[in-house]
Amino acid sequence: MIITNLKDAKQILEAGELLAIPTETVYGLAANGFNGKAIAKIYEVKNRPQFNPLILHSNSLERFKEWGLFLPEAALQLAKKFSPGPITFVVPKSELIPDIVTAGHTTVAIRIPNHPLVLELLAQLPFPLAAPSANISGTVSPTTALHVEKQLGKLIGGVLDGGACTIGLESTIVSFVHEQAQLLRLGGLSVEAIEDVLGMPLDKSKLINNDNPEAPGMLSKHYAPATKLRIGNPEDFLDEYNYDEMGFIAFEKANPNIPISQQLVLSTSGDLEEAAQKLFGAIREADRLKVKIIIAEEFPNEHLGRAINDRLSRAGRN
Repeated sequence: MIITNLKDAKQILEAGELLAIPTETVYGLAANGFNGKAIAKIYEVKNRPQFNPLILHSNSLERFKEWGLFLPEAALQLAKKFSPGPITFVVPKSELIPDIVTAGHTTVAIRIPNHPLVLELLAQLPFPLAAPSANISGTVSPTTALHVEKQLGKLIGGVLDGGACTIGLESTIVSFVHEQAQLLRLGGLSVEAIEDVLGMPLDKSKLINNDNPEAPGMLSKHYAPATKLRIGNPEDFLDEYNYDEMGFIAFEKANPNIPISQQLVLSTSGDLEEAAQKLFGAIREADRLKVKIIIAEEFPNEHLGRAINDRLSRAGRN
């Protein structure tokens, strides 16, 4: 059920039910972050591994402080520049946070989403919202209310419609529990922007962890469509497939050999932000083409291009 009324949204969450919420990154599947039974429903509905932790969302750093969650000085510098926005901070947890949120870790991921509707909702709630992406675990993340409704609509209390997501990639996650800040997930805020504010490089050695991830988005296989997806140029796959059997996700230009109806060009102007915003929708659309393989062009490996390549790489492990 798609809803637009914040009163209805608040009632769903206060009743311990699940609500899909809009953010600037992707739609999240939210529950009361202090209610362990409600949070358990997230794992059940998503078929999410219980060793994979969740992110807590609220509308201000002051609210997080009330719950015993504090940012160190370096993280505060980033929050001042980029929050609300597509950045998540991993910090020591407090006793208020149920272990099911953190998958047993002594740390917790927190962020302030940059979406006016959900910020208004969060301001009215006496608890944070635990919310991973609102999709079945491992599949493509949703960027519209309709994406959520089609997959999860019958399993949850409602979908709060806030329009299409403006970023389209999940938040960048940075941990501040060690001496050097650690990058745990590439996302909607570029590494370059973060390092410029910090004045030092991030530790990038922790981006993949299939056994005991400290934060969401660290599993090697994720964001996968049903159709096989591979990164490269269509010509690289002609030994196995002909052009008519291919779908193609391109950055700026279509391929002249593939039927145009089987191609999705993400930004004819070469804008990585536009491409990132359209990425998950394009993967979903390509999956509906009934082609034998989806070829995704490799993007420039800088700024948001790094995060796009990261998502395509994990989706390509199907």
